[in-house]
Amino acid sequence: MSSEASNPLICYEDNHLWLVYKQPGEPVQADRSGDTPLIERIKSHIKHRDQKLGAVFCGLVHRIDRPVSGLLVLAKTSKALSRLNQAFQNRSVSKEYLAVVPHTHAPERSLVTNYLLRNTQQNKSYICKPNTPKAQLAELEYETLAVWERYRLLKIRLFTGRHHQIRVQLAALGMPIKGDLKYGATRSNPDGSIHLHSYFLKFKHPVRDELLEQYCVPLHSDPLWKLARTFVTSNSI
Repeated sequence: MSSEASNPLICYEDNHLWLVYKQPGEPVQADRSGDTPLIERIKSHIKHRDQKLGAVFCGLVHRIDRPVSGLLVLAKTSKALSRLNQAFQNRSVSKEYLAVVPHTHAPERSLVTNYLLRNTQQNKSYICKPNTPKAQLAELEYETLAVWERYRLLKIRLFTGRHHQIRVQLAALGMPIKGDLKYGATRSNPDGSIHLHSYFLKFKHPVRDELLEQYCVPLHSDPLWKLARTFVTSNSI
Protein backbone atom coordinates (compact mmCIF):
# COMPACT_ATOMS: atom_id res chain seq x y z
CA MET A 1 0.00 0.00 0.00
CA SER A 2 1.38 3.42 -0.88
CA SER A 3 1.99 6.11 1.73
CA GLU A 4 -0.73 8.25 0.16
CA ALA A 5 -3.33 5.48 0.38
CA SER A 6 -2.58 4.50 3.99
CA ASN A 7 -3.22 6.45 7.15
CA PRO A 8 -0.16 8.20 8.62
CA LEU A 9 1.52 6.42 11.52
CA ILE A 10 1.13 8.46 14.71
CA CYS A 11 3.70 7.35 17.29
CA TYR A 12 2.50 9.68 20.07
CA GLU A 13 -0.38 12.10 20.48
CA ASP A 14 -1.82 14.36 23.17
CA ASN A 15 -3.84 17.58 23.18
CA HIS A 16 -0.84 19.66 22.12
CA LEU A 17 1.28 17.73 19.62
CA TRP A 18 1.83 14.69 17.44
CA LEU A 19 4.97 12.64 16.91
CA VAL A 20 4.56 11.00 13.52
CA TYR A 21 6.51 8.62 11.32
CA LYS A 22 7.67 10.11 8.02
CA GLN A 23 8.20 7.51 5.34
CA PRO A 24 11.28 7.73 3.07
CA GLY A 25 10.55 9.66 -0.09
CA GLU A 26 7.56 11.41 1.44
CA PRO A 27 7.59 15.23 1.33
CA VAL A 28 6.86 16.97 4.61
CA GLN A 29 5.41 20.03 2.86
CA ALA A 30 4.09 20.61 -0.63
CA ASP A 31 6.81 20.78 -3.29
CA ARG A 32 7.09 20.85 -7.07
CA SER A 33 6.52 17.09 -7.35
CA GLY A 34 2.83 17.45 -6.57
CA ASP A 35 2.99 14.44 -4.22
CA THR A 36 0.72 14.61 -1.19
CA PRO A 37 2.83 15.89 1.72
CA LEU A 38 2.78 14.33 5.17
CA ILE A 39 1.34 17.43 6.80
CA GLU A 40 -1.72 17.29 4.52
CA ARG A 41 -2.19 13.57 5.14
CA ILE A 42 -2.19 14.25 8.88
CA LYS A 43 -4.80 16.99 8.50
CA SER A 44 -7.02 14.79 6.36
CA HIS A 45 -6.66 11.81 8.70
CA ILE A 46 -7.49 13.82 11.83
CA LYS A 47 -10.41 15.60 10.19
CA HIS A 48 -11.93 12.23 9.23
CA ARG A 49 -11.04 10.41 12.47
CA ASP A 50 -12.33 13.12 14.80
CA GLN A 51 -15.22 14.24 12.57
CA LYS A 52 -13.99 17.84 12.65
CA LEU A 53 -16.12 20.39 10.85
CA GLY A 54 -13.50 23.11 10.62
CA ALA A 55 -9.88 23.21 9.53
CA VAL A 56 -7.30 21.12 11.40
CA PHE A 57 -4.35 23.08 12.79
CA CYS A 58 -1.07 21.30 12.09
CA GLY A 59 2.06 23.32 12.79
CA LEU A 60 5.38 22.21 11.35
CA VAL A 61 8.05 22.38 14.05
CA HIS A 62 11.07 21.06 12.11
CA ARG A 63 11.87 19.27 8.85
CA ILE A 64 13.36 16.01 7.64
CA ASP A 65 14.88 15.71 4.16
CA ARG A 66 12.59 13.99 1.69
CA PRO A 67 14.71 10.80 1.26
CA VAL A 68 15.05 10.43 5.05
CA SER A 69 12.58 8.59 7.30
CA GLY A 70 11.62 8.75 10.95
CA LEU A 71 10.20 10.88 13.73
CA LEU A 72 8.73 14.31 13.06
CA VAL A 73 7.10 16.70 15.55
CA LEU A 74 3.88 18.49 14.60
CA ALA A 75 2.03 20.97 16.81
CA LYS A 76 -1.72 20.95 17.39
CA THR A 77 -1.92 24.54 18.64
CA SER A 78 -0.18 27.83 17.93
CA LYS A 79 0.96 27.96 21.57
CA ALA A 80 2.65 24.56 21.30
CA LEU A 81 4.14 25.49 17.92
CA SER A 82 5.75 28.65 19.29
CA ARG A 83 7.27 26.87 22.29
CA LEU A 84 8.48 23.88 20.28
CA ASN A 85 10.04 26.16 17.66
CA GLN A 86 11.94 27.91 20.44
CA ALA A 87 13.12 24.59 21.89
CA PHE A 88 14.54 23.48 18.54
CA GLN A 89 16.16 26.86 17.93
CA ASN A 90 17.75 26.82 21.41
CA ARG A 91 19.18 23.32 20.80
CA SER A 92 17.36 21.96 23.85
CA VAL A 93 16.02 18.98 21.87
CA SER A 94 18.00 15.72 21.91
CA LYS A 95 18.04 14.18 18.42
CA GLU A 96 19.48 10.82 17.41
CA TYR A 97 19.60 9.20 13.99
CA LEU A 98 20.49 5.80 12.58
CA ALA A 99 22.53 5.57 9.38
CA VAL A 100 23.93 2.79 7.22
CA VAL A 101 27.29 3.69 5.69
CA PRO A 102 30.15 1.81 3.98
CA HIS A 103 32.45 -0.08 6.31
CA THR A 104 35.71 1.92 6.12
CA HIS A 105 38.72 2.62 8.32
CA ALA A 106 37.03 5.63 9.92
CA PRO A 107 37.05 5.58 13.75
CA GLU A 108 34.33 3.54 15.44
CA ARG A 109 33.15 6.67 17.21
CA SER A 110 34.00 10.34 16.99
CA LEU A 111 32.89 13.88 17.74
CA VAL A 112 32.80 15.70 14.41
CA THR A 113 33.00 19.48 14.11
CA ASN A 114 32.95 21.39 10.83
CA TYR A 115 31.73 24.63 9.32
CA LEU A 116 29.15 24.31 6.56
CA LEU A 117 28.12 26.60 3.74
CA ARG A 118 24.78 26.06 2.01
CA ASN A 119 24.42 26.48 -1.75
CA THR A 120 20.70 27.12 -2.24
CA GLN A 121 20.87 26.87 -6.03
CA GLN A 122 22.35 23.38 -5.83
CA ASN A 123 20.36 22.45 -2.70
CA LYS A 124 23.61 21.19 -1.25
CA SER A 125 25.97 22.02 1.63
CA TYR A 126 29.75 22.05 1.66
CA ILE A 127 32.40 21.97 4.36
CA CYS A 128 34.29 25.26 4.43
CA LYS A 129 36.75 27.27 6.49
CA PRO A 130 35.47 28.85 9.73
CA ASN A 131 35.98 32.40 8.46
CA THR A 132 33.92 31.83 5.30
CA PRO A 133 31.02 34.33 5.08
CA LYS A 134 27.68 32.74 6.13
CA ALA A 135 29.44 29.59 7.37
CA GLN A 136 27.64 27.78 10.18
CA LEU A 137 29.08 25.60 12.92
CA ALA A 138 28.01 21.95 12.61
CA GLU A 139 28.56 19.38 15.36
CA LEU A 140 27.57 15.75 15.72
CA GLU A 141 28.77 12.63 17.47
CA TYR A 142 28.54 9.14 16.04
CA GLU A 143 29.21 5.64 17.30
CA THR A 144 29.27 2.30 15.47
CA LEU A 145 26.54 -0.04 16.66
CA ALA A 146 27.08 -2.96 14.29
CA VAL A 147 29.40 -4.00 11.47
CA TRP A 148 28.28 -6.15 8.57
CA GLU A 149 30.21 -7.41 5.56
CA ARG A 150 30.27 -4.15 3.59
CA TYR A 151 28.40 -1.72 5.84
CA ARG A 152 28.24 -0.43 9.36
CA LEU A 153 25.31 0.86 11.37
CA LEU A 154 25.85 4.21 13.07
CA LYS A 155 23.96 6.00 15.80
CA ILE A 156 24.34 9.76 15.42
CA ARG A 157 23.64 12.39 18.04
CA LEU A 158 22.99 15.72 16.39
CA PHE A 159 24.01 18.86 18.30
CA THR A 160 23.21 21.37 15.56
CA GLY A 161 20.58 21.20 12.83
CA ARG A 162 22.22 22.43 9.65
CA HIS A 163 21.11 21.80 6.09
CA HIS A 164 22.07 18.21 5.11
CA GLN A 165 24.44 18.20 8.08
CA ILE A 166 24.70 14.47 8.77
CA ARG A 167 24.95 13.69 5.07
CA VAL A 168 27.80 16.06 4.31
CA GLN A 169 29.79 15.44 7.50
CA LEU A 170 29.72 11.65 7.17
CA ALA A 171 30.61 11.90 3.48
CA ALA A 172 33.64 14.02 4.38
CA LEU A 173 34.82 11.16 6.61
CA GLY A 174 34.62 8.73 3.71
CA MET A 175 31.28 7.33 4.88
CA PRO A 176 28.58 8.56 2.50
CA ILE A 177 25.14 7.33 3.55
CA LYS A 178 23.93 4.38 1.50
CA GLY A 179 21.86 5.62 -1.44
CA ASP A 180 22.91 9.27 -1.08
CA LEU A 181 24.21 10.04 -4.58
CA LYS A 182 24.29 13.76 -3.82
CA TYR A 183 27.04 13.21 -1.26
CA GLY A 184 29.10 10.48 -2.85
CA ALA A 185 27.27 7.16 -2.58
CA THR A 186 28.17 4.83 -5.45
CA ARG A 187 24.59 3.92 -6.28
CA SER A 188 21.06 4.99 -5.44
CA ASN A 189 18.46 3.01 -3.55
CA PRO A 190 15.65 1.61 -5.73
CA ASP A 191 12.99 3.73 -4.02
CA GLY A 192 15.05 6.94 -4.03
CA SER A 193 15.51 6.90 -0.25
CA ILE A 194 18.75 7.10 1.67
CA HIS A 195 19.67 5.00 4.70
CA LEU A 196 19.20 7.76 7.28
CA HIS A 197 16.49 7.56 9.91
CA SER A 198 15.32 9.95 12.65
CA TYR A 199 15.30 7.48 15.52
CA PHE A 200 14.94 9.32 18.84
CA LEU A 201 13.68 12.66 20.15
CA LYS A 202 13.67 14.03 23.70
CA PHE A 203 12.41 17.46 24.64
CA LYS A 204 10.46 19.34 27.29
CA HIS A 205 6.74 19.15 26.67
CA PRO A 206 5.50 22.55 25.44
CA VAL A 207 2.74 22.75 28.08
CA ARG A 208 3.28 20.10 30.77
CA ASP A 209 6.34 20.27 33.01
CA GLU A 210 7.81 16.96 31.89
CA LEU A 211 10.26 15.48 29.43
CA LEU A 212 8.88 13.65 26.43
CA GLU A 213 10.93 10.82 24.90
CA GLN A 214 10.10 8.81 21.79
CA TYR A 215 11.95 6.10 19.89
CA CYS A 216 10.96 4.88 16.45
CA VAL A 217 12.76 2.05 14.65
CA PRO A 218 12.97 2.06 10.84
CA LEU A 219 9.98 0.21 9.41
CA HIS A 220 11.35 -0.35 5.89
CA SER A 221 11.36 -3.77 4.26
CA ASP A 222 14.92 -3.15 3.02
CA PRO A 223 17.27 -5.98 4.18
CA LEU A 224 19.79 -3.65 5.83
CA TRP A 225 17.09 -1.79 7.70
CA LYS A 226 15.68 -5.14 8.83
CA LEU A 227 19.10 -5.98 10.27
CA ALA A 228 19.26 -2.58 11.95
CA ARG A 229 15.76 -2.96 13.37
CA THR A 230 16.58 -6.37 14.79
CA PHE A 231 19.84 -5.09 16.31
CA VAL A 232 18.44 -2.01 18.05
CA THR A 233 15.37 -3.89 19.28
CA SER A 234 17.28 -6.86 20.68
CA ASN A 235 19.96 -4.67 22.28
CA SER A 236 17.59 -2.00 23.64
CA ILE A 237 19.61 0.76 21.97
